Amino acid sequence: MRKGKHRIPAEKATGEKRNGESSTTKNSKVEAGTGQPCGQTGIALVRGEWSSAHMLRFLCSYGFPRVKSNLVCHRARFLPCCAVSFFCSFVAVGTCKAQSAGSTPSDSASRATTIYKQGLAALQKGDLDSARAAFEKVVRLVPQSPEGYNSLGWVFLAQDDVNSAIRQFQSALKLKPDFEQAHVNLANALIRKGDLASALRESQEATRLAPGDSETHRTLGRVLDFSKDFDGAIVEFRRAIELEPQRAELHDDLGTVLMQKPDPQQAEAEFSEALRLQPNFAKALFHMGVLQYQRQSLAEAAQHLQAAAQLESSDAGAHYYFAQVLTTQNKTAAAIDELQACVKLNPNYPDAQNSLGLLLQRAGETEQAITAFRQALKLQPDNPDVHNNLGLAYLQNGDAQGAVTEFQAAIRMRPGDSGYIGNLGAAYLQVADFDAAAAKFQEALKLSPEDATLHYDLGLAWKLKDKLPEAIAELRKAAALDPGQADAHYTLGVTLWQQGDFDAAAEELRSATQAKPDYAEAYYTLGTVLKQNGDLAAAAEALREAIRLQPEFAGAHTTLAAVLRQLGDTEGAAVESRAGTDIAKQKTSEQAALFATNSGRRLLNAGDLDGAISQFRAAIQSVPAYAPAHYQLALALQRRGDKSGADQEFKKAVELDPRLKPPAP
Repeated sequence: MRKGKHRIPAEKATGEKRNGESSTTKNSKVEAGTGQPCGQTGIALVRGEWSSAHMLRFLCSYGFPRVKSNLVCHRARFLPCCAVSFFCSFVAVGTCKAQSAGSTPSDSASRATTIYKQGLAALQKGDLDSARAAFEKVVRLVPQSPEGYNSLGWVFLAQDDVNSAIRQFQSALKLKPDFEQAHVNLANALIRKGDLASALRESQEATRLAPGDSETHRTLGRVLDFSKDFDGAIVEFRRAIELEPQRAELHDDLGTVLMQKPDPQQAEAEFSEALRLQPNFAKALFHMGVLQYQRQSLAEAAQHLQAAAQLESSDAGAHYYFAQVLTTQNKTAAAIDELQACVKLNPNYPDAQNSLGLLLQRAGETEQAITAFRQALKLQPDNPDVHNNLGLAYLQNGDAQGAVTEFQAAIRMRPGDSGYIGNLGAAYLQVADFDAAAAKFQEALKLSPEDATLHYDLGLAWKLKDKLPEAIAELRKAAALDPGQADAHYTLGVTLWQQGDFDAAAEELRSATQAKPDYAEAYYTLGTVLKQNGDLAAAAEALREAIRLQPEFAGAHTTLAAVLRQLGDTEGAAVESRAGTDIAKQKTSEQAALFATNSGRRLLNAGDLDGAISQFRAAIQSVPAYAPAHYQLALALQRRGDKSGADQEFKKAVELDPRLKPPAP
């Protein structure tokens, strides 16, 4: 029997079938800066494809709507000086009313104007707290000024205090019902609250009041977009562009709606125009990048998304989608870096945590993968895919019982999923519960009778129960359904060998090497079978190929030594025998280092710093160049407060393995 042969089938372990993106990716749009789903149909990134039913959706043009303000805007008519002039007219009205009541408000009016200017200055600096404090003083001094309430509402909305913003905009409109800018701002606040019906009413009123204002049409277009009236949204965005064709953001907005029609060619044209007008427009770079990702134009997608992430380094969504492109390009290390940047910006981004877990798992960092999957589950406890992914990570890490728990949870949420059921069977195999494993594989095969991997798994279960005829039958089915599945041929060959059918065993093992030419273990086993069958020359050839593919294969050296001895090549046999012995000693030391490191990790997690440090140093003594032991020792020393010692060990770890970077402070 091939020791340690069973593993989760590759299609499940790599995310092609069951270990994949969270299902929320299929139905959620991404809010810029957070990447969070936000209640609307969204980007569907499943195996690198986009769902035709849920095409590209960028929340309010790469984030929530840019709230229109007559205070802070690049358009000339909204320059601060104009805002002050507009505000002063209402101060004068308030002054007259106060004078009729017998008061002397000139000082208050003057103070209000001064404070209002201070608020504008704070806004220009991005100091929202100071701006809010200033505008709150203004509305107390001049309670009849709609502009004061509108400005205060804008700040509340910028601070994500949506309800307070709505109240301020409503106060402004009570004082001045035809204040189209307040209607626009109120509509944007209502969009964020999810009250699309009220937002539609406000945006339509703004458009009625100011039909020649591009921003009113833009806001109405957004509301229609969120209401899935894409045709209506396109009409409004096109009208806005007619009014101000040089506004890059309008072309970008139109492009995002065209993607949902879907009309990717027209969308690309709009994104291109936005970038022609404003080459460093992060939103348009982002949208163009995702569009190109959809088309699998990976080089162009990477270029645009990388630029978007650099221009808006604090936006989690840009890092997330750049990581998706890098993943498709098999640039795992770079993709991990982007996803880590993403979750650092927004830890509550479930799809990013799930994607990060998958990549860390692929890179062999199972403990970090488990941490990422657990975080994803905190955010989406009812997501069966994430339970399944966590189960696979547990299985890879040797925690079969933890895997059983997660697979069972996934099955409860999606009972008819043969992949989940098969994974549960694999977990039972790892705990040597062969009866339970076989039962699960049979259950899964009722749902997916043509699944070669499930037939292979069932065959392996029967083999481990010493039911060799049943095992051979299932393994033959697996090989027939998927001739390219090398493991099916390999395990069938080993089983036939155990039954004494050397010729048939050799044939299957050769099929395994044809399906996977770099399959060193298959060449080794083939050489062993041929040796026992008396074909020494062919055995030596197979064993030499195993050694070429895997020079540190101690068993292949030792077996080749025996074959050469039988062939009369005593000198060659001695060389191979020494090589096998030396490698075996090294492997023993490596196993000791691995055991000591794993023991140290458990002690470190339990808070036993001294015990952990002792184990890590024992591992290093066994294998001085064992990078994981240096890295874990650095973590333990860091926790103890020994900064210099930790730095030294981190440096050694990264020299031995560049992937083992010190954790961010």
